[in-house]
Amino acid sequence: MDDTKREGVGVPVPVSGVIESVIATSNSPADIVEALRRVHVFADLPEDQLKWFAGNVVDRRLGAGEVLFQKGDPPDWMVIYLEGEVHAYWDENVHDLIYIGRAGDPASEVSGMLPFSRMTVLGATGRAATEVRVLQFPVRLFPEMMHRMPTLVQRLVGIMSDRVRESTTADQQQDKLMALGKLSAGLAHELNNPAAGATRAANDLIVTLAELRAADLRLCRHDLTTEQEDAIRSFEDVALEHTATTVQLNSLEQSDREDLVATWLEDHGMADPWKLSGNLVEAGIDAAGLQRISDVLEQGTFTDVLARVNAQLAAAKLASEIKAATTRISELVGAIKEYSYMDQASMQEVDVHKGLESTLLILKYKLKRKSIVVTREYAEELPRIKAYGSELNLVWTNLIVNAVDAMSEGGLLKIRTRKEPTDILVEIRDNGSGIPENLKSKIFEPFFTTKPVGDGTGLGLDTVARIVRKHRGNIRFESKPGDTCFQVRLPLDNG
Repeated sequence: MDDTKREGVGVPVPVSGVIESVIATSNSPADIVEALRRVHVFADLPEDQLKWFAGNVVDRRLGAGEVLFQKGDPPDWMVIYLEGEVHAYWDENVHDLIYIGRAGDPASEVSGMLPFSRMTVLGATGRAATEVRVLQFPVRLFPEMMHRMPTLVQRLVGIMSDRVRESTTADQQQDKLMALGKLSAGLAHELNNPAAGATRAANDLIVTLAELRAADLRLCRHDLTTEQEDAIRSFEDVALEHTATTVQLNSLEQSDREDLVATWLEDHGMADPWKLSGNLVEAGIDAAGLQRISDVLEQGTFTDVLARVNAQLAAAKLASEIKAATTRISELVGAIKEYSYMDQASMQEVDVHKGLESTLLILKYKLKRKSIVVTREYAEELPRIKAYGSELNLVWTNLIVNAVDAMSEGGLLKIRTRKEPTDILVEIRDNGSGIPENLKSKIFEPFFTTKPVGDGTGLGLDTVARIVRKHRGNIRFESKPGDTCFQVRLPLDNG
């Protein structure tokens, strides 16, 4: 929604021809003047001005629950609250309360259409929360009011400015929360995969350790010679060492070797050879190696040796999977801490490359979804700068998310940094659809967005621009179909 609609957030405006249940009262102008004296912005105005104003208002009353104004209607009135309060809602279906108009509250006792407002339609629906009395002043008389009551107009403009500022702040907060929600959803997905993998591997490891213990107990019952014990120890040591250091075979070569080992095991009377062949091949054991160890052992002993070494190899493999999964989780948690600059002062020495990398890691889910290819051209020894780290990362997040949204499947995202004489430069370039020429002048405006309703509030690039300005930097862009580049320059000396 654009700012022409939002400056009257929750504007409690009764609209003529819409609210049939609103009843005009018969209070005299003198009674209305007395009531206006209790309203902050009217209290000290001259008597003649108040009499003129009172003679041109409609005095209305509503019962609790009655609709005072309807979303989408034109704002034809300025409204002064004399009694009661009105609640306004963006969406009555979800009871989304956004504003309260209340008599006796200087911040909300005058509302509706105000002088110089650009509001074109009402952005919410309002209902009386209690019995309500309001005064309606018609917009068509604003020019005469400006002439007769300049002090009042000045105060009303101040009210409007405060309301726009409050609305903008609320929407910016909402935009940040929406971004945080999307990041949280992506992070939850990224964390879920390694967490699920670690859980599965841990459960399998429990079973494997039980099998290892059983195989070890069986092997202990055999009366082994020193030569046999040495052969078994050497066989197991070589297998475990090879598993820890070997390079993964391609799937075709792995399958061919497993077939050969399984055939050898089957020929030598081993039950379920397919349960052993995979781990044995990964440990570098082939038919010749099996033949060597079997030559020094009896068949029963050989069977138990293979069962034990298979369990050892499986346990080592599962432990490696758990390590990889927990390392991934640790990396993601570290990226979140780096991204948000938890437990650090607001202004600190910031490594821009670290910030970019943590942002890319947090947004990995979004990049993977579209198979986006990321290339980096980072300047060597880019100096640290004094900055608000978490805010700077919000800049990278918004620019990268916008770039990804603009690209189709398999797009290319290029991030480049460079040290300049007085600044550092960060470029974020994409090969997406580009920004239409007629929209280029608007993209940094608050509430302007080309995204569908619900996908953005139009504050992302406004937030980016404000944060860059806060760092005494500047942002510019160039765009054409297939090539859009945002350039952010931040001063080296920002002390």
